[in-house]
Amino acid sequence: MVSTSIAQSSNSRELDKQRGNKLLTMREAILGYNLYPRTKYVAWKGSENIITYREGNDIVGEDARTAKKSIIMSLEDLNKALGANYRGWGRFTWFDQNTIMVEIPGKTVAIDINSKKIKFSIAKVKKGDNFQLCKANKLMAFTKGNNLYYVGPDGQIVEVTSEKDKNIVSGQSISRNEFGIDRGIFWSPDGEKLGFYRKDETDVKSFPLLDITTRTGSTKNIKYPMIGMGTEHVSFGVYNLNSKKTVFLNVTDFDDERYITNVAWSPKADFIYAQILNRGQNEMHLNKYNAETGAFIKTILIEKNNKFIEPQNPIVFLKKDPSKFIYRTNNRDGYFNLYLVSKDGASIKRITKVDADVAMIGEDGSYIYYTSAEVSPIQNQLFRCSLRGGKAKRLTMAEGWHNITISADCSYFIDSYSSLNVPGVLNLASSKGKIINQMQKLKSPDIDYNYGEISLGSVKSADGKYDNYYRLIKPINFDPSKKYPLILYVYGGPHSQLVKDNYQAEMRHWEMLMAQKGYVVFVMDNRGTLNRGAAYENCIHRECGQKEMADQMEGIKMLMSKPWIDKDRIGVHGWSYGGFMTISLITNYPQVFKVGVAGGPVIDWKWYEVMYGERYMDTEKENPEGFKKVSLINKAKDLKGKLLICQGLIDNTVVCEHSLSFIRECIKNNIPVDYFIYPCAEHNVRGVDRIHLMQKVTDYFEDYLK
Repeated sequence: MVSTSIAQSSNSRELDKQRGNKLLTMREAILGYNLYPRTKYVAWKGSENIITYREGNDIVGEDARTAKKSIIMSLEDLNKALGANYRGWGRFTWFDQNTIMVEIPGKTVAIDINSKKIKFSIAKVKKGDNFQLCKANKLMAFTKGNNLYYVGPDGQIVEVTSEKDKNIVSGQSISRNEFGIDRGIFWSPDGEKLGFYRKDETDVKSFPLLDITTRTGSTKNIKYPMIGMGTEHVSFGVYNLNSKKTVFLNVTDFDDERYITNVAWSPKADFIYAQILNRGQNEMHLNKYNAETGAFIKTILIEKNNKFIEPQNPIVFLKKDPSKFIYRTNNRDGYFNLYLVSKDGASIKRITKVDADVAMIGEDGSYIYYTSAEVSPIQNQLFRCSLRGGKAKRLTMAEGWHNITISADCSYFIDSYSSLNVPGVLNLASSKGKIINQMQKLKSPDIDYNYGEISLGSVKSADGKYDNYYRLIKPINFDPSKKYPLILYVYGGPHSQLVKDNYQAEMRHWEMLMAQKGYVVFVMDNRGTLNRGAAYENCIHRECGQKEMADQMEGIKMLMSKPWIDKDRIGVHGWSYGGFMTISLITNYPQVFKVGVAGGPVIDWKWYEVMYGERYMDTEKENPEGFKKVSLINKAKDLKGKLLICQGLIDNTVVCEHSLSFIRECIKNNIPVDYFIYPCAEHNVRGVDRIHLMQKVTDYFEDYLK
């Protein structure tokens, strides 16, 4: 086992000297959004190379080429156009270079920046949801109940679907938002067609959630597809606004429990491309369909994997050459890389040739711009390379995590970045990486508070192949001659990255509150988490929790070797997958962990949902030994330390069957355990209720670990 640590910089030491003596309150730690540095919101003005942002009560435009600034629209102009008296601007977007879009209660409004008058406005239908505006036709699609509609500036509502059966749902996100799916409505580029998901949940069993707010209590039944049981049947409809008729894509791949993911329109709206994934999630077909008839045209490419495939992104056609598109996958070369594909699939060429996960930012016909983990998994840097492939050029040079907003023609980009000891910088740069203007440099908003030292480091994974990155927070007034209790905060599951080289290393302020109370706090990303390549992520297949625990224990062993860690006072806390990890660790390593607090924990994967659960565990029928091995029902009898489980009673993600079944098993075995219900909370306890939750968590450690 080897541990490395990133040395505390002179900038960090200087910040420490400047810090005040204030201590965080629980309210500040949970709801203190003002404690996080925030760069200004910027947006490119349509297709022009003009940056727009709020400055005082005005929307200002700054020409990227000349740095010339001008007021585009004042708050007074806005109020005059709306006939209102707003005290400030909310979030704005650009419809085109002459039209600014603002959201006001119940309406989306487009205002001409030259005349300062309303071009059009669309009232949002009461009880509507999932609103999607189409710029090509100025129509707003939305769902109401289980059906799909659209409305225009004239207020006339057009019904697209009229299903009476509540099991049939149109226009909503499907597959529980897995596979990169985040919506259910897809306007065509020309605005003449409206694509939408349709799901039939007839075969999905219901799960009852208890509503205690009614006079005598009542149940709300939700559709919850559990592993190995019936799931939704998905189709994709295309509604023609001219003929008022709907066709459905003729998807015949696999069976009716297939997934339809990452839908993309062709530039001329004559074809639809969709990635069709089997329920077993080990084979995917990228298919092309006729948008007028729904007819299947051909399969462009096929992906197979003996573990799982997880498509995340729709294809993106080149702006200047629509005969080719960009395709992102981690199934060909072990990392999420970008490939240039001819529209018929005859040619598939890898563009980004790096052993690191990358994400596309834009392309200008000559170069493709992408962010990448190739410098370090905890850094996000911008690169560009020729569309023909070849050597890439790094465009952002400062260490840290860079968030990029690129102009329409990719001539310029806005770089918003921070690092461990840099609160935030906003730069304007050219497409060659030259910094043109530093638009903003933030100061630490929590400088008046007394913070313990935050450091970044790494520990080798249990198999010795990877560096697992961590953040470590030491108590305030740290004395290496003393011994301190240790709290491991853990998530550890797929799609997560808790440790980044951004300001304060992605720290949550509750962690610092605990450091102020005298605890060492440790957070580490293990195998199975994000941004490290396919082998790093899919090694957990069929045995969730096992390699993750082994890696976390390497971090704990490293800390236990420090003379200032009290080996008899080690606790663990996590939520959701982190709750599963918390109970896994405290029951598998009772000699190490004395106190645990688990929130909304997965207890047995057979009670979790199909899309996520079957990807990582397969079904219980296919993988009986794996399910038995990782089930925490079987571990209840091994609990030795103090354990508190917190659960939202109306949790629709990890339903309470999990935690209640574990409690029942503890009772059967006469094992003491503590349980606390949040009766009106869903999966994540939010708002002011979260203050109560985290005080409960804190008090538990204070009572039993300190």
